[in-house]
Amino acid sequence: MKKVERINTIMRYINNRAHFTISEIMQEFNISRSTAIRDIREIEAMGMPLIAEVGRDGGYFVMQNSVLPDVRFTDNEVKALFIAFMATRNLQLPYLKSRLSLAEKLLGLLSEDQQDDLVLLNQILLFEGTNPNNPDLLDLSDLPHPMLEKLIQFLLMDRYFVITINEEEGSNTYPIYLMHLYREKSRWMMECFDIKERKKLMVPVDHLGNIEPYSEKKRLSKKSIEKLSKQQEVENLILELGPKAIAQFKKYHPIKASLSYTNPFQTTAVLKTYIQVSDEEELMDMINWLLFLGEDIKIREIPKEVLVGLRGRLSLYYP
Repeated sequence: MKKVERINTIMRYINNRAHFTISEIMQEFNISRSTAIRDIREIEAMGMPLIAEVGRDGGYFVMQNSVLPDVRFTDNEVKALFIAFMATRNLQLPYLKSRLSLAEKLLGLLSEDQQDDLVLLNQILLFEGTNPNNPDLLDLSDLPHPMLEKLIQFLLMDRYFVITINEEEGSNTYPIYLMHLYREKSRWMMECFDIKERKKLMVPVDHLGNIEPYSEKKRLSKKSIEKLSKQQEVENLILELGPKAIAQFKKYHPIKASLSYTNPFQTTAVLKTYIQVSDEEELMDMINWLLFLGEDIKIREIPKEVLVGLRGRLSLYYP
């Protein structure tokens, strides 16, 4: 690790601690005592508010409520930040209203040479969803659902809510515990546990109408929720995959599952997972995906609903 990178890392390490010793710095960063002392002195010279404590168990304290120096970035770190920032275009991420101000602040920290490099990268690199004729043009789909930021703000305080879902037959409310919030196939999804019905619930954020706090008196514990959700997820899809199907699986697999290889050459494998057949969209995605895997599979176990859907789809091609 270069000196500049090491000092930046040590500064972040110190920032997260109220007290530290030279020995801890030596052990954490695998450096000598003299190097650790020199780095600490250099950090102090940069303005880091440290107080040295003399004695056998002495060390350093970070002064509270003091202004800390700006974090310095290397050229590679700046490029990594900028490229990651560019790659988020048209991904319906929250807090996108801050995109312009973030870009301006990032560029304001850099030298002219570094700015020129980033402008060149912006012209050359194109990511998924970017219009090649006008890379600066953002699609309307770049804006996330307005409930997403509100949901994240709630998550920072609690994971128990009462949510209102806008469905075809009207709006319904559910008391839930939010297990995961994730983005898949260009849309944000909530993996919830329905506290009233004692079952898992998958909710697109686009269908979310309202969020309210949930009463603490009626809550299930997190352990109880995890136990109940695992009991429901009994493996209902078991497949044997040959080499061609394995290659297809590696290209695309919408399910959160991994392969168990059955020979040392990794040319045959078994896939075991749970499919929520009550979700019509997930059911159709699974049927399409099984057809995508091709003929190099053997079905050991499959939900009846998926099998009926497969036969119906195949009858269109082989009447």
